[in-house]
Amino acid sequence: MIDMAIRHHPVLVKETLEFLRVRRGGVYVDCTVGLGGHSEAIAEILDGEGRLVGLDRDGDALSLATDRLKGYSVVELYQDNFKNLPLVLKRLSIDRIDGCLIDLGVSSLQLDAAERGFSFREKGPLDLRMDQGQRTTAADLLNRLPEEALVDIFKRLGEEPSARRIAAEIVRRRRIAKITTTTELAELVEQVKGRQPGSRIHPATLVFQALRLEVNQELEGLSELLANVIRVLSAGGRLVVISFHSLEDRIVKQTFQVKAGKCICFKPADRCTCGRIQVVKILTKKPVTPSDEEVARNPRSRSAKLRAVEKLVEEEQPETASGSMQQGSQRS
Repeated sequence: MIDMAIRHHPVLVKETLEFLRVRRGGVYVDCTVGLGGHSEAIAEILDGEGRLVGLDRDGDALSLATDRLKGYSVVELYQDNFKNLPLVLKRLSIDRIDGCLIDLGVSSLQLDAAERGFSFREKGPLDLRMDQGQRTTAADLLNRLPEEALVDIFKRLGEEPSARRIAAEIVRRRRIAKITTTTELAELVEQVKGRQPGSRIHPATLVFQALRLEVNQELEGLSELLANVIRVLSAGGRLVVISFHSLEDRIVKQTFQVKAGKCICFKPADRCTCGRIQVVKILTKKPVTPSDEEVARNPRSRSAKLRAVEKLVEEEQPETASGSMQQGSQRS
């Protein structure tokens, strides 16, 4: 397990550090620690001065990251959903941060572990849960939801053109026997869609993406989270977000535009609902993508897109609603 963390290559790490502009003595947050690659790079620059708070909802990944980062006194890791960041910061008595990284990708640990069900290359249970303590799995959704609900998920979260035919076939097959493995679903989708000659992209890719997003509710509250992070940034602080598909990137782009005082509703000024109040400066006019060299070294990075903003003025802090928060026992 430790060897996997050592071999892990964080995506766009050089670019992340450049945009995050890490400074010794600062307070930073890594909202999605994963196997700890980005956090280690940040901790190296902090060099024992400052604070790095890391979150991850996946206990297995956090355990590996804890071992990898145990030599850095500035790092503290907690098992929690990054959407609970305001509660985490309140509990830690942190009012302002100097920078934050959110990497929305699936970790190598999740992709490479067949028993987690994130990959259809090997047979495994249709799980797809980032947090193993969560009850609902992809198999639960696939075998329980009505046909129209499956169509909606595949269309809305996967942008799958064959959503209706795939959902109909799933419902037909599950009447005979439940669909429980990754390879069963992948083969079903391939039979429905066929496969383009020479294509390296598996026909089931969009369906698995949609199920993963639905199981983990990854897009729910993302815009609100970004706004919350921007609110707690100090003036001059920076937020860097790495996304891996168009739905995430669209939310990030639009949220940044609104916070930069731009209009995204395209209504006349007197009817605009965007606010048009600038609190950040957009640092990336276009998303930053991996170099050819990085993609050759790490093919999983090919769809990564990085966007970044810098806080211009500090905002008033609203009173955070009280609530329960699971604090992980792992801490380096």
